[in-house]
Amino acid sequence: MISPRIFPLLTLIMFLWMPIQIIAAEPPQPNVVFILADDLAWSDLGCYGHPWHRTPNIDRLSRAGIRFTNAYASAPICSASRASLMTGKTTARLGFEFVTKNAAGGQNLDVPTALIAPPLTLNLPLVERTIAERLSDLGYDTAFYGKWHLNQHHRRYLGWSPTHGPKQQGFQVAEEDFGAHPYSWNRNLPAEIDQKGTFIADSMVEKVCRYIRKPHNKPYFVMASSFYVHTPVRTPLRWLTNHYEKTIPLDSKNRANRIKYAAFLETLDHHVGQIMQAVEDSGQEDNTLFVFFSDNGGHPEFTANGPLRGSKWNLYEGGIRVPLIVRWHGYGEPGSENDTPTIGYDLPSTIVQAAGGRIDEVDGRAINISGDSSQQATMRDLIWHFPYYHPERGYGTAKPTIGIDDFAVSKTTPQSAIRRGNYKLLWFAENDHVELFNLSSDPSEQMNLSEIETEKSAELKESLHRYLQAHQARMATPR
Repeated sequence: MISPRIFPLLTLIMFLWMPIQIIAAEPPQPNVVFILADDLAWSDLGCYGHPWHRTPNIDRLSRAGIRFTNAYASAPICSASRASLMTGKTTARLGFEFVTKNAAGGQNLDVPTALIAPPLTLNLPLVERTIAERLSDLGYDTAFYGKWHLNQHHRRYLGWSPTHGPKQQGFQVAEEDFGAHPYSWNRNLPAEIDQKGTFIADSMVEKVCRYIRKPHNKPYFVMASSFYVHTPVRTPLRWLTNHYEKTIPLDSKNRANRIKYAAFLETLDHHVGQIMQAVEDSGQEDNTLFVFFSDNGGHPEFTANGPLRGSKWNLYEGGIRVPLIVRWHGYGEPGSENDTPTIGYDLPSTIVQAAGGRIDEVDGRAINISGDSSQQATMRDLIWHFPYYHPERGYGTAKPTIGIDDFAVSKTTPQSAIRRGNYKLLWFAENDHVELFNLSSDPSEQMNLSEIETEKSAELKESLHRYLQAHQARMATPR
C-alpha cells in the first residue's frame, strides 16, 4: 500500500511532466514566407538544370530544402492560377479561368472563332476563403506585397480594388508597390549601371524585408508576389547583359531576348536572396517555412520551356509545369527531390496543415514535405480548365501549332486537361478532340497515344468531363 506521504510527491512529478509532453506534442507554428514568381519557366533555374542562368540564391534555397520535379501551376495564365492557389480550388470550380480586365464582357478576337468563350471574371468573390483568412483564424499575422491581379483593374493597370484587394481577402497588412520592375518606369529607362554586382533598389522587396525583420508577437504569413520575370523584359543592368552576351551561345534562338531575360531573372534571384537574408537576420530561420513557386510557365518569346512542349497560355507541360521549392528546418532531407505530381491548389492545404489547421471542401490536399515520395497519398487526378482563346490580339496571325522552344506565340483554343499517374489527357473543345501522353516516357508530349490506348483515353476523358459537370464548369459555347 502506498504511503499517504508519497501522494504529494507523485502529484508534483505529474505536474512537472505533463507540460513537457504537451510542448513536445505541439511544435510552434512556423512563420511562412511565400515567394511567388511571375511567368518563371520550369527549366529556368540553375537548380533545375539551366545551362547558363545564374540563380545562386534560389539554388541555395533548393540545397536547403526539397525541389519538386512534377509541380504544376493551376492554370497557364496569371489571374486564374493565383485565384486557385489562394483558395485551394480548381479554376473550373471557381469560374475564374482567365486574366481579369478593366471591364466586364467577353473576348474580342481579330478573327471569328468556332466557339465563344465565357464572360470574363473580374474579381475573386469575397465569399471565397483565402489562405490568408484561414491563417488569420489560426492566430497568424498576414501581409501581402506585390502583384495581386485578382480584381478588376482600379484606376490603372493592376491597380488594387478598394473592395476586392488583399485587405478584403484576409491580409492585415498590404502595400501596393511595383518596386523596380519596368511597370514603375513610366516608359523612362533608368540610367544604365555598369558596376558589377550592383542592382537597383526595389522598394517592394525592401518592404517585405522590413516586415520580416521587425519583432512579431505572433507567427506570420507574408506573401512576396514578384512582378519578375513578367514582361516588359527590360533592364538597366548593363554589367549583367554584358555577362550574358559573353556566355549565351551565339547560335541560340532568339538570342537578344534571352540575354535581357537572363539578366531579368538574375534580378529576381537577387530579390530572393534579400528576403532569405532578412529571415536569417530575424533569427527565425529554423522556424520559417519557405515556399517558392511560379504562377505559370515561361513566356515563349523570352525563354525556352524545353524539353517541355508549349508555354504560358496553353495546357501542354511547358505552360503549366513550374518550379516548386519548399524549405522547413527539420522536415525533409536538405537537397532532396520529390517527383510526386502536385499543383498550385495544394499549397493552401499544405501551409495551413503546417500551421496546425486543416482545410475541407477544396480540391487541394496537403503535400508531404518530408521529401519522401513513397509516403505520398494515393493517386489522384490533377485538373486544368481553360475555356478561352489566346492571344486576344493577333490571334489570326499567331503560329498555328504549338511546339517545343519555337519562340513564338501560338494559337491556343479552349481546352481542358487531366493528369492521373503518368498519364495526361488534353481535351480540345472546338472539335471534341483528345490527346493522350505518357509523361514518364514522353515528357515532351510528342507521341499522342489516344488512338493506341483507347480505353485509357476514354477513361480519362470521362473522368475529366464528370468533374467539369459536377462543378458546373463554364464552357466555351458554339456560335
